[in-house]
Amino acid sequence: MANATFRIWRGELGAGQYRDYTIEISDGMVVLDAIHRIQASQAFDLAVRWNCKAGKCGSCSAEINGSPRLMCMTRLNSIPLERPVTVEPMKAFPHIRDLVTDVSWNYEVKKRIKKFRPRTPDAPDGTWRMAQEDVDRVQEFRKCIECYLCQDVCHVLRDHHMHDQFIGPRFLVYVAALEMHPLDVEDRLGDLKERQGIGLCNITKCCTKVCPENITITDNAIIPLKERVVDRFFDPLSKLFRVFSPSGQ
Repeated sequence: MANATFRIWRGELGAGQYRDYTIEISDGMVVLDAIHRIQASQAFDLAVRWNCKAGKCGSCSAEINGSPRLMCMTRLNSIPLERPVTVEPMKAFPHIRDLVTDVSWNYEVKKRIKKFRPRTPDAPDGTWRMAQEDVDRVQEFRKCIECYLCQDVCHVLRDHHMHDQFIGPRFLVYVAALEMHPLDVEDRLGDLKERQGIGLCNITKCCTKVCPENITITDNAIIPLKERVVDRFFDPLSKLFRVFSPSGQ
């Protein structure tokens, strides 16, 4: 057994301070284990959000030594323990108490995205025919556990607070899953350009780096969506085609 010190943000509604707690740690512990031990022995009123403790619910997102991570998936043997381990709430969302933030904005964003609209069935029995490679392309996006770590690390939301203009990487992934679905025929490109702020992303790949499900957010979702928007609205040949097309689309 050894001791480790955790410097945890305590307070409400953005106001507060760091407090140090020293506990005994043992082999195999993760940061969430340490938080629970502190909660059980020293800080009985410490607020922390968690559920599955298996890296699948996305509830225990926090910032550990300045990096957005899941507390349940961050092993103590993977971080330096010679100095206090800083644990604080996510920065991109309103603070509620201690390690808990209000992520409800994300749910409102999702409601505003156009839903899945399938094409007319291909076969007389009401079924569709799809190429396996098209099916495989969107499976990666379905791994998202909505931990919102990618939203937290995104500078557009974290530093510039442009929540009213940008939906963030998590929901660009969600749009990509719909847009690239082989059956979907809904048109979301205008929304991406005008209301969802895809042009604000400068593809630094910070969202990809923090994703606990290793989704290739930037290369496989955001960049292809950017390309579709550019082709539709900024490519001169595409614009010329729309001018002379019967529908004007």
